[in-house]
Amino acid sequence: MALFGNAHSIDPGSAQQQYARLLGQGEQVYAAYLLIRDTILFTDRRLILIDKQGITGKKVEYHSIPYRSITHFAVETAGTFDLDAELKIWISGTSAPVEKTFTKGVDIYEVQAILTQFVAR
Repeated sequence: MALFGNAHSIDPGSAQQQYARLLGQGEQVYAAYLLIRDTILFTDRRLILIDKQGITGKKVEYHSIPYRSITHFAVETAGTFDLDAELKIWISGTSAPVEKTFTKGVDIYEVQAILTQFVAR
């Protein structure tokens, strides 16, 4: 599943409030990124991908990926001419990675550190 566009960070507290109904009791949003209409949430328990569909965006698909299901991940930093950084996440049982594109303004090393913190538990 590849989503197109560029992500930028959003306030985790705002994301916590906006998506409270998706979160389990005591679950905390650690980091959040907005990708055009879609959202990526890193919680203390899982990765949540919020995929708004259709012209109006009223239809929404929610993907919940427990960190224990992530087999490995890769980051590609932005270059001189390629201004976007990329994140690829492989999930057990799938051959193709989940791919996300981030603007140069997002610290891809921070994203990698978040994943490392939760995946390496």
